[in-house]
Amino acid sequence: MSGYVLLPELFTAAEVDRLRAVVEQVHVDVVSAAEAGETTVNIWPDGHRLETVHGTTIHWEPDAVGKTVRSLSPVAHLHPALEALWSEPRLVEPMSSLIGATAGRFVAKLNFKRAGVGSEFAWHQDFPYWYGCCGAAAYDIATAIVMLDDNTAANGAMTLIPGSPAEGPVRRDPQDPTGLLVDPTVVDETRAVTVEAPAGSVLMFPGLMVHRSAPNRTATDRRSLLYCFQPKDRPELSALQYNPERLADLP
Repeated sequence: MSGYVLLPELFTAAEVDRLRAVVEQVHVDVVSAAEAGETTVNIWPDGHRLETVHGTTIHWEPDAVGKTVRSLSPVAHLHPALEALWSEPRLVEPMSSLIGATAGRFVAKLNFKRAGVGSEFAWHQDFPYWYGCCGAAAYDIATAIVMLDDNTAANGAMTLIPGSPAEGPVRRDPQDPTGLLVDPTVVDETRAVTVEAPAGSVLMFPGLMVHRSAPNRTATDRRSLLYCFQPKDRPELSALQYNPERLADLP
Protein backbone atom coordinates (compact mmCIF):
# COMPACT_ATOMS: atom_id res chain seq x y z
CA MET A 1 0.00 0.00 0.00
CA SER A 2 1.14 3.56 -0.70
CA GLY A 3 0.48 4.84 2.82
CA TYR A 4 -0.95 8.17 1.66
CA VAL A 5 -4.32 9.55 0.56
CA LEU A 6 -4.84 12.31 -2.03
CA LEU A 7 -8.25 14.00 -2.13
CA PRO A 8 -8.28 16.24 -5.22
CA GLU A 9 -10.08 19.60 -4.96
CA LEU A 10 -11.67 18.77 -1.62
CA PHE A 11 -12.20 22.48 -1.01
CA THR A 12 -13.92 24.78 -3.49
CA ALA A 13 -12.22 27.70 -5.22
CA ALA A 14 -14.21 30.12 -3.05
CA GLU A 15 -13.12 28.34 0.12
CA VAL A 16 -9.50 28.39 -1.00
CA ASP A 17 -9.69 32.11 -1.81
CA ARG A 18 -11.02 32.75 1.69
CA LEU A 19 -8.27 30.70 3.31
CA ARG A 20 -5.59 32.46 1.28
CA ALA A 21 -6.87 35.80 2.53
CA VAL A 22 -6.92 34.51 6.10
CA VAL A 23 -3.37 33.15 6.05
CA GLU A 24 -2.01 36.37 4.54
CA GLN A 25 -3.74 38.41 7.26
CA VAL A 26 -2.30 36.08 9.90
CA HIS A 27 1.11 36.53 8.29
CA VAL A 28 0.84 40.32 8.46
CA ASP A 29 -0.27 40.28 12.09
CA VAL A 30 2.46 37.91 13.27
CA VAL A 31 5.30 39.56 11.36
CA SER A 32 4.19 42.99 12.59
CA ALA A 33 4.35 41.74 16.17
CA ALA A 34 7.78 40.24 15.54
CA GLU A 35 9.07 43.48 14.08
CA ALA A 36 7.78 45.29 17.16
CA GLY A 37 10.15 43.18 19.24
CA GLU A 38 7.52 41.13 21.05
CA THR A 39 9.28 37.80 20.46
CA THR A 40 11.46 35.27 22.19
CA VAL A 41 14.25 33.89 19.98
CA ASN A 42 15.60 30.36 19.65
CA ILE A 43 18.38 29.23 17.31
CA TRP A 44 17.93 25.62 16.18
CA PRO A 45 21.04 23.36 15.98
CA ASP A 46 21.19 23.81 12.18
CA GLY A 47 21.40 27.59 12.60
CA HIS A 48 17.79 28.31 11.64
CA ARG A 49 16.23 31.22 13.54
CA LEU A 50 12.93 30.70 15.34
CA GLU A 51 10.93 33.45 17.02
CA THR A 52 7.82 32.98 19.14
CA VAL A 53 5.11 35.64 19.21
CA HIS A 54 1.32 35.60 19.74
CA GLY A 55 1.55 31.92 20.69
CA THR A 56 3.05 30.87 17.35
CA THR A 57 6.63 30.17 16.34
CA ILE A 58 8.01 31.83 13.20
CA HIS A 59 10.56 29.78 11.28
CA TRP A 60 12.36 32.23 9.02
CA GLU A 61 13.73 31.20 5.64
CA PRO A 62 17.41 30.56 6.41
CA ASP A 63 18.92 31.87 3.16
CA ALA A 64 16.47 34.53 2.00
CA VAL A 65 17.56 38.15 1.66
CA GLY A 66 15.73 40.02 4.38
CA LYS A 67 13.11 38.26 6.50
CA THR A 68 10.83 35.77 4.78
CA VAL A 69 8.59 33.43 6.75
CA ARG A 70 9.09 29.73 6.08
CA SER A 71 6.43 28.48 8.51
CA LEU A 72 4.22 29.33 11.48
CA SER A 73 3.24 26.82 14.16
CA PRO A 74 0.73 26.54 15.76
CA VAL A 75 -1.78 28.67 13.85
CA ALA A 76 -5.36 27.53 14.45
CA HIS A 77 -5.77 29.89 17.41
CA LEU A 78 -4.89 32.89 15.23
CA HIS A 79 -8.14 32.98 13.23
CA PRO A 80 -11.63 31.42 13.54
CA ALA A 81 -11.46 30.06 9.97
CA LEU A 82 -8.33 28.11 10.86
CA GLU A 83 -9.82 26.87 14.13
CA ALA A 84 -12.90 25.64 12.23
CA LEU A 85 -10.83 23.25 10.13
CA TRP A 86 -10.21 21.06 13.17
CA SER A 87 -13.85 19.98 13.06
CA GLU A 88 -14.26 19.97 9.26
CA PRO A 89 -15.79 16.56 8.38
CA ARG A 90 -13.97 16.48 5.05
CA LEU A 91 -10.73 16.33 7.04
CA VAL A 92 -11.77 14.52 10.22
CA GLU A 93 -13.53 11.56 8.60
CA PRO A 94 -10.78 10.40 6.20
CA MET A 95 -8.14 11.16 8.83
CA SER A 96 -10.00 8.98 11.35
CA SER A 97 -9.90 6.16 8.81
CA LEU A 98 -6.18 6.71 8.24
CA ILE A 99 -5.20 6.60 11.92
CA GLY A 100 -7.79 3.99 12.91
CA ALA A 101 -9.39 6.10 15.64
CA THR A 102 -11.54 9.19 16.06
CA ALA A 103 -9.24 12.01 14.99
CA GLY A 104 -8.38 14.77 17.44
CA ARG A 105 -6.01 17.68 17.24
CA PHE A 106 -2.24 17.61 17.69
CA VAL A 107 -0.96 20.79 15.98
CA ALA A 108 -1.84 23.00 13.00
CA LYS A 109 0.90 24.67 10.97
CA LEU A 110 1.16 27.06 8.04
CA ASN A 111 3.91 26.61 5.47
CA PHE A 112 4.92 29.30 2.99
CA LYS A 113 7.06 28.48 -0.02
CA ARG A 114 7.28 32.00 -1.28
CA ALA A 115 7.93 32.66 -4.96
CA GLY A 116 11.59 32.36 -5.79
CA VAL A 117 12.82 31.94 -2.20
CA GLY A 118 10.89 29.03 -0.71
CA SER A 119 13.59 26.61 0.41
CA GLU A 120 13.86 22.86 0.08
CA PHE A 121 13.20 20.45 2.93
CA ALA A 122 15.48 17.41 2.79
CA TRP A 123 14.33 13.80 3.16
CA HIS A 124 12.75 13.28 6.56
CA GLN A 125 9.97 11.68 8.52
CA ASP A 126 7.81 13.80 10.83
CA PHE A 127 7.91 10.93 13.29
CA PRO A 128 11.27 11.60 15.05
CA TYR A 129 10.24 15.07 16.19
CA TRP A 130 6.85 13.82 17.34
CA TYR A 131 8.60 10.94 19.13
CA GLY A 132 10.84 13.42 20.92
CA CYS A 133 7.68 15.12 22.18
CA CYS A 134 5.35 12.24 23.03
CA GLY A 135 7.20 8.94 22.72
CA ALA A 136 5.36 5.95 21.29
CA ALA A 137 2.15 7.98 20.84
CA ALA A 138 3.91 9.48 17.80
CA TYR A 139 3.10 6.33 15.84
CA ASP A 140 -0.54 7.45 15.73
CA ILE A 141 -0.03 10.99 14.38
CA ALA A 142 -0.76 11.86 10.75
CA THR A 143 -0.89 15.06 8.71
CA ALA A 144 -3.49 16.53 6.36
CA ILE A 145 -2.01 19.11 3.98
CA VAL A 146 -4.54 21.57 2.60
CA MET A 147 -3.08 22.99 -0.62
CA LEU A 148 -3.82 26.70 -0.99
CA ASP A 149 -2.09 26.94 -4.37
CA ASP A 150 -1.56 24.55 -7.25
CA ASN A 151 1.21 22.10 -6.33
CA THR A 152 3.69 21.33 -9.10
CA ALA A 153 7.14 19.82 -9.34
CA ALA A 154 8.43 23.30 -10.25
CA ASN A 155 7.15 25.00 -7.11
CA GLY A 156 8.27 22.33 -4.66
CA ALA A 157 5.35 19.91 -4.45
CA MET A 158 5.73 17.14 -1.88
CA THR A 159 7.73 14.08 -2.95
CA LEU A 160 6.94 10.86 -1.08
CA ILE A 161 8.35 7.36 -0.84
CA PRO A 162 5.18 5.23 -1.15
CA GLY A 163 5.11 2.31 1.25
CA SER A 164 7.70 3.82 3.60
CA PRO A 165 5.35 4.11 6.61
CA ALA A 166 5.16 0.30 6.77
CA GLU A 167 8.94 0.17 7.09
CA GLY A 168 9.02 2.06 10.38
CA PRO A 169 11.54 4.65 11.59
CA VAL A 170 14.35 5.10 9.07
CA ARG A 171 18.00 5.60 9.91
CA ARG A 172 18.70 9.28 10.47
CA ASP A 173 21.46 11.34 8.89
CA PRO A 174 24.54 11.36 11.18
CA GLN A 175 25.66 14.62 9.53
CA ASP A 176 22.44 16.46 10.40
CA PRO A 177 22.87 18.63 13.53
CA THR A 178 19.16 18.43 14.38
CA GLY A 179 19.18 14.64 14.44
CA LEU A 180 15.86 14.60 12.60
CA LEU A 181 16.60 14.21 8.88
CA VAL A 182 16.70 10.86 7.10
CA ASP A 183 20.06 9.48 6.00
CA PRO A 184 19.84 10.16 2.24
CA THR A 185 21.92 7.06 1.48
CA VAL A 186 19.04 4.82 2.61
CA VAL A 187 16.37 6.48 0.43
CA ASP A 188 15.45 4.57 -2.73
CA GLU A 189 14.60 7.51 -4.97
CA THR A 190 13.44 5.20 -7.75
CA ARG A 191 10.29 4.74 -5.65
CA ALA A 192 9.68 8.48 -5.23
CA VAL A 193 6.40 10.08 -6.31
CA THR A 194 5.92 13.85 -6.57
CA VAL A 195 2.33 14.71 -5.71
CA GLU A 196 1.09 17.36 -8.13
CA ALA A 197 -2.46 18.56 -7.48
CA PRO A 198 -4.61 21.68 -7.87
CA ALA A 199 -5.37 24.17 -5.12
CA GLY A 200 -8.01 22.89 -2.72
CA SER A 201 -6.67 19.35 -2.77
CA VAL A 202 -5.67 17.58 0.45
CA LEU A 203 -2.79 15.15 0.92
CA MET A 204 -2.80 12.92 4.00
CA PHE A 205 -0.01 10.69 5.31
CA PRO A 206 1.29 9.30 8.62
CA GLY A 207 4.36 10.54 10.45
CA LEU A 208 6.45 7.61 9.22
CA MET A 209 6.14 8.69 5.58
CA VAL A 210 9.56 9.52 4.11
CA HIS A 211 9.16 12.76 2.18
CA ARG A 212 10.85 15.91 0.98
CA SER A 213 10.01 19.10 -0.88
CA ALA A 214 12.09 20.95 -3.46
CA PRO A 215 12.61 24.72 -3.45
CA ASN A 216 10.11 27.01 -5.13
CA ARG A 217 11.86 28.76 -7.98
CA THR A 218 8.67 29.87 -9.74
CA ALA A 219 7.07 33.32 -9.78
CA THR A 220 4.12 32.30 -7.59
CA ASP A 221 3.76 31.21 -3.95
CA ARG A 222 2.97 27.69 -2.75
CA ARG A 223 1.17 27.93 0.59
CA SER A 224 -0.14 25.02 2.64
CA LEU A 225 -2.04 24.46 5.87
CA LEU A 226 -0.93 21.34 7.73
CA TYR A 227 -3.29 19.83 10.29
CA CYS A 228 -1.65 17.07 12.32
CA PHE A 229 -4.20 14.74 13.88
CA GLN A 230 -3.95 12.03 16.54
CA PRO A 231 -6.49 9.88 18.42
CA LYS A 232 -8.92 12.14 20.24
CA ASP A 233 -8.31 13.33 23.82
CA ARG A 234 -4.53 12.99 23.82
CA PRO A 235 -2.33 15.98 24.78
CA GLU A 236 -1.71 18.48 22.03
CA LEU A 237 1.81 19.43 21.01
CA SER A 238 1.53 22.75 22.90
CA ALA A 239 1.25 20.79 26.17
CA LEU A 240 4.39 18.72 25.45
CA GLN A 241 8.10 19.40 25.58
CA TYR A 242 10.59 18.22 22.99
CA ASN A 243 13.25 15.96 24.49
CA PRO A 244 16.02 15.16 21.97
CA GLU A 245 17.38 12.46 24.26
CA ARG A 246 14.43 10.29 23.25
CA LEU A 247 15.89 10.08 19.73
CA ALA A 248 18.45 7.62 21.07
CA ASP A 249 15.67 5.02 20.90
CA LEU A 250 15.45 5.39 17.10
CA PRO A 251 17.71 4.22 14.24
